Amino acid sequence: MRVLLVGAGGVGTAVTRIAARRGFLAHMVVADYDLTRAEAAVAALKEHGDRFSARRLDASDEDAVRRLLTEERCDVLLNATDPRFVMPLYRAALAAGAHYMDMAMSLSAPHAERPYEECGVKLGDGQFELADRWAAAGRLALVGMGVEPGLSDVFARYAADELFDEIEEIGVRDGANLTVEGYDFAPSFSIWTTIEECLNPPVVYEKDRGWFTTAPFSEPEVFDFPEGIGPVECVNVEHEEVLLIPRWVDARRVTFKYGLGDDFIAKLKTLHELGLDATAKVTVPGADGPVSVSPRDVVAACLPDPAGLGERMTGKTCAGTWVKGTKDGAPREVYLYHVVDNQWSMSEYGSQAVVWQTAVNPVVALELLATGVWQGTGVLGPEALPPRPFLDLLTEYGSPWGLREQG
Repeated sequence: MRVLLVGAGGVGTAVTRIAARRGFLAHMVVADYDLTRAEAAVAALKEHGDRFSARRLDASDEDAVRRLLTEERCDVLLNATDPRFVMPLYRAALAAGAHYMDMAMSLSAPHAERPYEECGVKLGDGQFELADRWAAAGRLALVGMGVEPGLSDVFARYAADELFDEIEEIGVRDGANLTVEGYDFAPSFSIWTTIEECLNPPVVYEKDRGWFTTAPFSEPEVFDFPEGIGPVECVNVEHEEVLLIPRWVDARRVTFKYGLGDDFIAKLKTLHELGLDATAKVTVPGADGPVSVSPRDVVAACLPDPAGLGERMTGKTCAGTWVKGTKDGAPREVYLYHVVDNQWSMSEYGSQAVVWQTAVNPVVALELLATGVWQGTGVLGPEALPPRPFLDLLTEYGSPWGLREQG
């Protein structure tokens, strides 16, 4: 399999380190707007010969992406950029006749009049609008194939297939006990994406109501996470699982809640109140005259790069899917989960826990596609495909998952 990886940040670099150890990969072109980042990712893999190469690429330039896919004879485009670039990369892959995979879906837009009650443009709507074209082309767009969304969706499908007869609720729950030495505020993932998902109206699904929204950080609950992480307060956050899972898994209710903490939430609220979460550019003075910048990009530039926090980080991160329903007429409640210890991911791969946990799942999916174990056309979420081969291969990668009976 020949892969065009777009984005050589923390997750993209972790993808290269994981994929380098697997035999299914014939070649991976690592492309980034900043060529030095792509070159650094490739240089770290010199012992793997010529299976990796670096290119400069503007992810917003559809024609350039299409040309590179064609020139490099790539079978699939793996998108490791932030969600702003989903649609141009998605359209370029379709135009080039390549398959496509991402870890976050096309952006949402709140309802103009009732943002905390009704959905406007939902996450992924732009991609699903082109589903017929992907199916007609005989190509697959596998969307939301990271850890959350991604592995969490695989867990949901596994629960429906093997653990339950009827499902009352599926709730993705994410928590961690990670700390970063020397920083009071140092998000372990892209602040651009974090702001987007945390400050947008969260989406909830109910079978008799469909998709609807609530206020940010609503419905707080304390969830007890496994492997020593312990109780963490979680709140509603906008996330793709709520938009994906109901398309393929029968459940009465689907939610996503994230363990953010009061301090983190307060800082996000302050950014919003000051307008520093905005993406529209503003004009500021510069050394050579006025400069147009996005406030959110300024915030990102002022914070440490999440990819470089690993040496200062301690603790574990947990991604998982809580499921409540019945099996053989009896009530059942389980939590399927995946925990990564930062000390392990740093010593084994040189990548901090959150970005490594995100990166391993698309690599597993690529291998399943390369070997023909996973197949499909059109626009599919992870829960549309058989879960057991994925979970078995994830364990083979040296990163097992767990199942805890609740109650």
